[in-house]
Amino acid sequence: MSHETLDAAGTLPAEAIDAIERAATSAHRHEALFSERAANIRQSAVRDVFDISMRPGLVSLAGGSPYLQSLPLDRLAATAADIIAGDGLAALQYGPGQGTEELRSQICEVMAAEGILGADPRNVVITAGSQSAQDIATKVFCNPGDVVLVEDPTYVGALNTLEAYQVSVETVEMDRHGLVPAMLAAKIAALQLAGKSIKFLYTIPNFNNPSGITLAKERRQQIVDICRNANILILEDNPYGLLRYGGEPLVPLRADNPDDVIYMGSFSKIFAPGLRIGWALVPEHLQRRYYLAAESVTLCPPSLNQMLVSAYLRDYDWKGQIETYRGLYAKRCQAMLTALREHMPEGTTWTTPEGGFFVWVTLPEGVDTYPLLHQAIDAGVVFIPGAAFTPSDEPSNKLRLAFSAVPPESIAEGVRRLAPVLRKAIAAL
Repeated sequence: MSHETLDAAGTLPAEAIDAIERAATSAHRHEALFSERAANIRQSAVRDVFDISMRPGLVSLAGGSPYLQSLPLDRLAATAADIIAGDGLAALQYGPGQGTEELRSQICEVMAAEGILGADPRNVVITAGSQSAQDIATKVFCNPGDVVLVEDPTYVGALNTLEAYQVSVETVEMDRHGLVPAMLAAKIAALQLAGKSIKFLYTIPNFNNPSGITLAKERRQQIVDICRNANILILEDNPYGLLRYGGEPLVPLRADNPDDVIYMGSFSKIFAPGLRIGWALVPEHLQRRYYLAAESVTLCPPSLNQMLVSAYLRDYDWKGQIETYRGLYAKRCQAMLTALREHMPEGTTWTTPEGGFFVWVTLPEGVDTYPLLHQAIDAGVVFIPGAAFTPSDEPSNKLRLAFSAVPPESIAEGVRRLAPVLRKAIAAL
C-alpha cells in the first residue's frame, strides 16, 4: 500500500516543528543568554525527533498544511512569469506599507464571502500571514504583565507570540460548542477583581486549531457583548472560515461589531501558505496605530506575492477552488473519523469538526501524550502532543491529528499504527 510519507528529502511543516518543540519542557543550555522576552518562550532540545521522522515510510498526521496539488500550478507559473515580464519593476520593488490598493479591495470581496459586508479597504492592513497580524496586535496593545484571554486549547503560534511579549495568557474553557460565555464572564470578573489589565480575547471561532471545534452561532454575539462590556478587544482569527464542509460559513464576530473586533484572515489555507500573505481588518479608530506598528515589523509586504494573489483572485475561479478544497477536506475528515472509530482503544474520545484541518483526541486522565510521540514515531506515525496548545506546564492527555495533506488511505494507515501505542499507554494506568 502506498502512503504519503516524509522521506529523507522532506521536512515537517514549520507549524508542526514549532508545536512539537513547544510540547517539550527541557531547558536549552544557552538559556542564560536569552533576553527576558526570548527566554519567556519555552525552549526544548527535540531536534533529534526530526532526524528520526525523516525516515521513509512515516505517515505524518502532524502538519496542518493545505493540499496544494489541487491548484493549477502550470497556469500559476505562467501568471507569475507574466507579472515579472510585464510589470517586473513594480513587482520586484518596494511597495506600499499597508499593501497594494488592489489587493486590499479584493480582500474586502473575500471577507464579503465570509459574511463581513461593507468593509473599507482603507482599514485593511496586509501582513505576512495572520501570524504577523497577531504579533502586531500584541505589540500595539500589550505591556508586560497584561492579560490576554485564549481558548483552551489554542493555536501554538499565538501562544509563542503572546509569551514573547511577556503577557499573562489566561485560558477560557470550551465545550463542544466552543467558548462558554458564562466561563468567559466569570474569568473576566475574577481577573478584574484581582486588579489585572485584560487587553484582548484571542479566538479562532471556526474549526479551532487544534480542536476543530466551532463556536455556536447563538454564542457569538454573547461573546462580543461580554468583552465589550468589559472594554476588552477581540482578536478574531479566521483562516479556515471558508472551508466549512457543508452549508454557508457562519457569520464572523466582526460582521456586526466593527468597533470591537480586529479580524485576521489569511490566504495560507485558501490559496498558498508559501506566499505569506494575510491581513487584518482593523477598527477605523485603531487603524493608524496598527498600521504604523505593522510597517515597523515589515517595511512593506512583498509586492510580487501580492500581485500574484491579486491575479489569482481576479483571473481564476478562486471560489470554485474553495469548493474543491471543501469536498477534498470533507472526504479526508471522514476517513479520519472512520479510522478512529475502527481503531481507537476504549476510553478515547475525539471531536467531530464541521470544517478545517484537525481532529482533537482525548485519552483517559493520567496519560501524558508527549512521551508517546517517540513511541508513535517508532510505530511509523507522527502527531502533535496536546501540551503544545496550552500555556500550562502540566502534562496533557490530548493530541492533535491533521488530515488535510494526507490521502484517505494514508490517514487510515496512520491511525492504525497509532492505536496500539495509545492502547498500551491506557493499559499502563
